[in-house]
Amino acid sequence: MHRHRLPLLASLFLVVAAVLPASAQDMASFEKNLTVHKLKNGLTVMIYRRPVAPVFSFFTYVDVGAAQEVPGITGLAHMFEHMAFKGTSVIGTKDYKAEAEALAKVDSAYHAYDAERRNPLADPDKLDPLQKAFKDAQDAADAYIEKNEFGRIVDRAGGVGMNASTSSDQTVYFYSLPANKVELWAYLESSRFLDPVFREFYKERDVVMEERRRSTESNPTGRLFEQFSATAFFAHAYKQPVVGYMSDLMAFTREDAEAFYRKYYVPADMTIAIVGDVKPDVILPIIDTYFGRLPAGPKPEVLRTVEPKQTAEKTVLLVDPAQPVYMEAYHRPEGTSPDDTIYDVIADVLSGGRTSRLYRSLVRDKKIAATAGVFNGFPGSKYPTLIVLRAVPTPGHTNEEVQVAIREQLERLKIEPITDDELKLVKTRAKADLIRGLDANSGIARQLAFTQARYGDWREMFRTVEQLDKVTKEDVMRVATATFVPTNRTVGMIENADAAKTAK
Repeated sequence: MHRHRLPLLASLFLVVAAVLPASAQDMASFEKNLTVHKLKNGLTVMIYRRPVAPVFSFFTYVDVGAAQEVPGITGLAHMFEHMAFKGTSVIGTKDYKAEAEALAKVDSAYHAYDAERRNPLADPDKLDPLQKAFKDAQDAADAYIEKNEFGRIVDRAGGVGMNASTSSDQTVYFYSLPANKVELWAYLESSRFLDPVFREFYKERDVVMEERRRSTESNPTGRLFEQFSATAFFAHAYKQPVVGYMSDLMAFTREDAEAFYRKYYVPADMTIAIVGDVKPDVILPIIDTYFGRLPAGPKPEVLRTVEPKQTAEKTVLLVDPAQPVYMEAYHRPEGTSPDDTIYDVIADVLSGGRTSRLYRSLVRDKKIAATAGVFNGFPGSKYPTLIVLRAVPTPGHTNEEVQVAIREQLERLKIEPITDDELKLVKTRAKADLIRGLDANSGIARQLAFTQARYGDWREMFRTVEQLDKVTKEDVMRVATATFVPTNRTVGMIENADAAKTAK
């Protein structure tokens, strides 16, 4: 839930020359080893040569997430992430011609079953046979599947770290391979976006439904976060859960998923960064050959709905026999705002380790909280978002005590300048954090793809360093005064009635 501090990565190259090769110490020398190539179909590819070892990592960034969904299809961005590992008409099948016919029968059987299931006057005598026919059709289609073949190909080639993730405003794919497997990678990565087969779709949908049960419906904190987001955002799509609402998971179809993929998985919406022992003049023809196969398409329209200014404090109270939790959120600008780095400073002063204000006050001194911290940029940073403060009361203490202590610290930021030492420590810690996050090809690839996609220019990595170094104590007071006001606040709590009585 912590917002990635990707734009700040430039500090790494400016202050720690010993950690990375000499070519990465400043923007000019960094640029000498970086090639940015835009294919005719609109796909942006970035190649950073780093011959430290005979391996490379890649990071594919797709500019789509839960925010691009509409009521009725929530969860589809995450669902396609699952489908992207199921293979193609060549990978993952024993006989694709026969499998395609079987998959068509699955669709037909599902629609018949689903229509009867949705009928308010459904006849069990009709529903049970339709359900069985749907299951039988799935079993018949499964007979043609070579399960997990995509992953096995990567494993056999020496690939490691294969994974993906979906958030409110992005979907990403990544792993690492030996340097002599570039052409295999280009074939695999382009194929799964060129020719995905939505096999095992309804079974995988069941997997996602179980994921929702574990993460949200049977998890008090998950339920609180879902209600909290839906309350803090009453108009913008950030209110929607990435995993989707259960009713949508039970209802959307393979055809819905394919339509979503065709709209958003267009080359103009994708950025790929490759970092490692690779030579641009060698791999660019390979990239053009394989990724050039992806058909061009229009970049999807921007979101129309903008979250209106909040004008009243909101509260979400979840009474549950669970550990009490307290949090409060305030609306803040998107990550591309000129004030973004000021919010980074505020978050770090409040929750950056054991010297932070929240830890010292709530955890160490008053001992009223077991943990206390800040989520800066929840649930995403592409659009106007939230800065969230969260604490877990210790036994015998209440959410109300935690609330008072948190707000004391927020008021301090408005009326009392942070110290020179605090400001210096924030800037030093940000640079140290980035060093740890960029000690491998995969970290650099992640940073490059994100910054290029989000800002339109990877050079923003370096320019942001100047913005961070220019943040003043007066800036912090100005932003805190404008942000931390009651009418801009949403409060969320888990309250255990028995624990509250004991504390009182």
